[in-house]
Amino acid sequence: MSDTGIIDRRSFLAGGTGLAVATGLGASAAAQEPAPASPPSAKPLPAYVAWKDAEALIVHSNQTIETKRGAIGTSLVTDEDRLYIRNNVNPPPASILADRDGWRVEITGVRNPRTLTVAELRGLGLATVATVLQCSGNGRKYYQDKLTGGQKISGTPWTVGAAGCVIWSGVPLKAVVEALGGADSKARFITGTGGEELPPGLKPKDVIVERSVPISNLENVILAWEMNGKPLSLAHGGPLRMIVPGYSGVNNIKYVKTVALTEQETDAKIQASSYRMHGVGEKGNPSQPSVWEQPVRSWITGPLETATAGRNQIIGVAFGGMNAVSDVEVSIDGGATWRKAAFVGPDLGRYAWRAFVLPVDLLPGRHVLTSRATDTSGNVQPEESEVNGGGYSHNGWRGPALTVEVA
Repeated sequence: MSDTGIIDRRSFLAGGTGLAVATGLGASAAAQEPAPASPPSAKPLPAYVAWKDAEALIVHSNQTIETKRGAIGTSLVTDEDRLYIRNNVNPPPASILADRDGWRVEITGVRNPRTLTVAELRGLGLATVATVLQCSGNGRKYYQDKLTGGQKISGTPWTVGAAGCVIWSGVPLKAVVEALGGADSKARFITGTGGEELPPGLKPKDVIVERSVPISNLENVILAWEMNGKPLSLAHGGPLRMIVPGYSGVNNIKYVKTVALTEQETDAKIQASSYRMHGVGEKGNPSQPSVWEQPVRSWITGPLETATAGRNQIIGVAFGGMNAVSDVEVSIDGGATWRKAAFVGPDLGRYAWRAFVLPVDLLPGRHVLTSRATDTSGNVQPEESEVNGGGYSHNGWRGPALTVEVA
């Protein structure tokens, strides 16, 4: 495995057979706490994702669907039928998948600009990378719960379920750029444009999904046609998606139809004013930090609400965003004291999450469980994240804490 986190198929398959397990420590929390069934009043899945596992998901709206915390599991790779959904506009028609290899993407900002089909991209190279795909607003509810005095953050009240760990396969963008003569010397950004249907009557730049990221990501970006070993579904960006490892989900452009190496960031609203780190009540503008790199983060996935006194396995997931996660600590008393947890399962690279476990004896009563991760650069999850007006990039450990009754 390279230190970029991009792996070839052979090394991944070899590593995936050696899952580490915690032995002799009692039943796992995953076994004790199955994912709760959807309540009778739960919203049904929209038609375009009717194939997903409804029992594992929370439908906030037609475009925002969250994975239940108890459905995250410990297998590292998130099944597509449990993976969250976040769309800014409606996807294109399913007919675009009829000829996957015929999908065309325009590459500009290179010495020999050209439009290439997926079939042509397949001949230029292959890479596989495991990444945490996470909505920029994951954890927004914890910001919303803190605000008082009339302050408000709009948007879906995600907890921890707008995230998953998936494996992408496609062509490295760097290989494509090199095949077309190299990057323009003035290029400072990689700008991807999605192929979603734009609502009529609106200015295209107000609604188009077009994002720019620093060109330093050229080493890592891939144009992916496969997720978790299957052709990329329409719901998750098929037939082709631009993947920026370590970056928030909005930067991973679905139905990518143009990749441009540009001197300036796009002036599309989704870049210029949306997804900016601004104060509550303020408007976004290009002078503010863009929502790009994901911060170090973790949360507990079991036990969720109740547990039996005695030996329990406290489990969860942790990741470092642009860096690998190095350590995870768990507290059973709301952060008063901490104990080091152990990672279980294979290491899928710096951009993937790690499953962790802490065997612990729990006494009867109420316990507040939480976790705190550290990445390889020494960044540690704070107790609270600084509130921002969009509710983005939450990574505090206090918000996702679980209150568990032990009998």
